[in-house]
Amino acid sequence: MNSRSVRARLFRWATALSLTTGALATAACGASAASPAPTATVTVTVTEEPAAAPSTPDAAAAPAGAVNACELVTHEEAEKLAGTPLNDGIAGDPSTPSCTYTGPTTGPTAQVEVYAGDGAKKILDIDRSLKHKFTEVPGVGDEAHYEDNMIFFLKSGTWVGIRLVLLTDPAANKKPMEELAAKAAARL
Repeated sequence: MNSRSVRARLFRWATALSLTTGALATAACGASAASPAPTATVTVTVTEEPAAAPSTPDAAAAPAGAVNACELVTHEEAEKLAGTPLNDGIAGDPSTPSCTYTGPTTGPTAQVEVYAGDGAKKILDIDRSLKHKFTEVPGVGDEAHYEDNMIFFLKSGTWVGIRLVLLTDPAANKKPMEELAAKAAARL
């Protein structure tokens, strides 16, 4: 007997037991000490098995209104920012949207990461608590902050963070990152 049929039998048995217990408890509540407690028998037949939950994160549906981080920054935009070819974006869990574009194993070292929602805000809060130096970025979303090779912006209640991992001077990356953040903010 496979595990699916065992689960189905257990489900049927538990449902029948639950309904029988409930009926007996209800009947017993109406009985007085002077009269015998009535008995009840309930038979339940379950013809359908409960629906199986998705077995992989990919099968789970994204929450309504969720942001797709790989659509905020496209593959082509990530490559332009890094200045080198990158692998296709790998999306994170839908509950904490992210997208990572990695450089090929043959090099050079490069990566673009995009975080949206609570994850982006958490990174910003941690960096602030670590006393990272931020500069305000005007004209991007409702508010925006840049630190070396990372930019955060808030747009319509959603925080987004874009990180560039590149072995270059962060000062040279500031303007391209601000321009990419402005494009991403326009997509929210």
